Amino acid sequence: MDLEARKISFVQEFLRLQNEEIVSGLEKLLRKRKAELTEKNFKPMTMEQYNAEIDQAMEDSKNGRMIKATDLKAKIQKWN
Repeated sequence: MDLEARKISFVQEFLRLQNEEIVSGLEKLLRKRKAELTEKNFKPMTMEQYNAEIDQAMEDSKNGRMIKATDLKAKIQKWN
């Protein structure tokens, strides 16, 4: 069975659950495993990458390619 079929089967089985304790346990397990995978795959940037990002930010600032946080918040509020 491929991954997509397994996921569909899992979701169908999940939807048949009537026990809140099992659902809560599965939610907790999912959050935990996602956090573990995120941490495992996290790779800190190199000093070269860090400096390049700072240089790019300074260049963007110098050339007016920035948006104020308040303007960004206002723009996001319009998305709803």
